[in-house]
Formats: sequence, C-alpha cells, structure tokens
Amino acid sequence: MSGISRRKLITTGLATAAGASGLAVAGKLAARYGLIPPDSGVLYGAGETLTYAAQRVLTRHSMAREFSRAEISKEPFANEVAPLGAEFQRLQQGSFAEWRLVVDGMVARPRSFSVAEIKSYPRRSQITFVACEEGWSYIAEWIGTPLSHILDAAGALPQVRYIVYRSFQPDWWESIDMSDALHPQTFVAYGMNGGDLPIGFGGPLRLRVPRQLGYKSVKYITRLTATDDLKHFGKGLGSASPEGGYAWYAGI
Repeated sequence: MSGISRRKLITTGLATAAGASGLAVAGKLAARYGLIPPDSGVLYGAGETLTYAAQRVLTRHSMAREFSRAEISKEPFANEVAPLGAEFQRLQQGSFAEWRLVVDGMVARPRSFSVAEIKSYPRRSQITFVACEEGWSYIAEWIGTPLSHILDAAGALPQVRYIVYRSFQPDWWESIDMSDALHPQTFVAYGMNGGDLPIGFGGPLRLRVPRQLGYKSVKYITRLTATDDLKHFGKGLGSASPEGGYAWYAGI
C-alpha cells in the first residue's frame, strides 16, 4: 500500500470512528498502526490517542513556521524556574566547561558530550514561535545542532522509538517519539538571538522542539536516553507532563 493511500485509510478511519461513537474504535485503529501515546491510559486517554494518531498521520513531515528577523520578539518571556542551586552556579562560573550531555540507552556508542563538542558540530538556526500552555508566547532565533546529529554520533539503534531527555533539575524530564527526534527543526540549542543561550532560557543547553508546546522544550538538559519502551520511566506515562495533568503529546 502506498504512503498516501495508507495515510488516507488511517485518517478516514480515525475520523469516522471518532464521529460515530467510536473513540474506542479509533483507539483500536491507532493501535493497529502503532500510534498509541504512552498516556493513553489516563482519564482523557482516548482523546489523547485520537489527537496523537491523527496528527502523526497528517503532520509527520510538516515544518514549524519560521519567521523573519524583524519578527523576533523584543522582550521574550523567560518563565520562572526553581532555584538551580550551588552546583549549577559552580558550573556556570566555569563557563560550563564541565557541563556534560550524556547519551545512553539503546545506542551503539554511549557518549558524554561537552558543550564545546556540541558547538563543533554542524550549526543550524531557526526563528520559531514558543507557545506556552499558560497563554504567553514569543518568537526567537535558536542556534544549535540537530538532535539527529547527536543521535547519529552515539549510534542510535534502529529499534529506538523514543528519546527521553532530562534536565539538570531532577524532576523535569520529557520524551518525544522518533518523528520529532529526527525532525530537522528539533535542536540541541546552545544559542539564542545571536548570542549564547541565556540561563533564563535554558542555557547552556536546551532541547528545542518547535512543533510542540513550550513545556516539551526542556531547559538545562543533561541526559538523552534512547529506548523502545517508556513504561519503566517515571510512572510509565512518558514524561513528567502527563504525571502533572498535561498531555504527553503537545503538538501545535
């Protein structure tokens, strides 16, 4: 079956099922094609499944809108984060020379990257929109290297389905599927608006996922874990977001 006809089949089936009665039917169809999100078992899980499956079918290769430099927000908003502590201050005072991004899990070559190493990889930039579920937003230029390059360097195995990423703040973690992980706009970002990434915006390293709401773009990242199953991470819902009442998939 061609990609187009398969896509039409799944999309039509999901829409029909959802319109009929059918969230349960839509869920079965999504399961057949491996489009069940890890938080499918929560209160609104059927709706989460329908949203994730439909968006993955329709927007798998879509690009987040990019803007001109003239449209960069003059005063981007840095949401408040909990105090980062003495160890973070020590690393900051050393210009983050000791900061490491560990890549482990289902990879052929587990790695520990310094910020300098990441900056030595192919440099990309994008001017994209950050939208927060709390209602604020801004446009900024993000500078970094595609996450796909980091995963290639570590030798991510073919069976990997998700990338789990963790912040320096221990309770802050997220995950994305490989559709987003390998997307050309998903960056390990180290710069913003022409300079280094400010601390308030996630410096020295932040994952930037412009096709999803802002809470998926975790600040201060220190670890990437490649996996084929999210059940053994946290409460098994895929990230801290659904554990706190938000959706695992936050596509925009």
